[in-house]
Amino acid sequence: MTVSHDDVRFPSTDWRAYRGVLSRRVIAFCVDYLFVALLWIPAAVVVFFLGILTLGFGFLLYPALFAIVAMLYFGVTVGGRSQASPGMAMMGLAIARTDGRPMDFMTAIVHLVIFWIANAFLTPFIVLIGLFTDRGRLLHDFLIGTVTVRRDSYPLRA
Repeated sequence: MTVSHDDVRFPSTDWRAYRGVLSRRVIAFCVDYLFVALLWIPAAVVVFFLGILTLGFGFLLYPALFAIVAMLYFGVTVGGRSQASPGMAMMGLAIARTDGRPMDFMTAIVHLVIFWIANAFLTPFIVLIGLFTDRGRLLHDFLIGTVTVRRDSYPLRA
């Protein structure tokens, strides 16, 4: 896939673009996981009927259902045109790649999975990392090359 020069937007180097980002990210996280939990309910109903139709094989999706719903949620929203999940958008945040290319579906999912892995091993240190970095970046941001910025400093193309 080629990226046109019109799609390349580097995140701001101005410190004001990152002011208050870490606390907004925490609130956005809570809002997003509330949305994921609400989306999980109809997905669980669908899997129930799928389990009946497949004579029980569909029930094997239940252990991974929350992760599947979360990956689809973040892949579609963060990897979409707004470059932000609904929780991030409510908090006035957007996610940007440090190489200037837009987030895509797969990059958003990898970002989420690395967050889960890092959180499993480093809780609560994952948030503490953001207190000591210049742009409030967390470990998974460094590993995948992303940064979370205030939306007003990172205008999106129409």
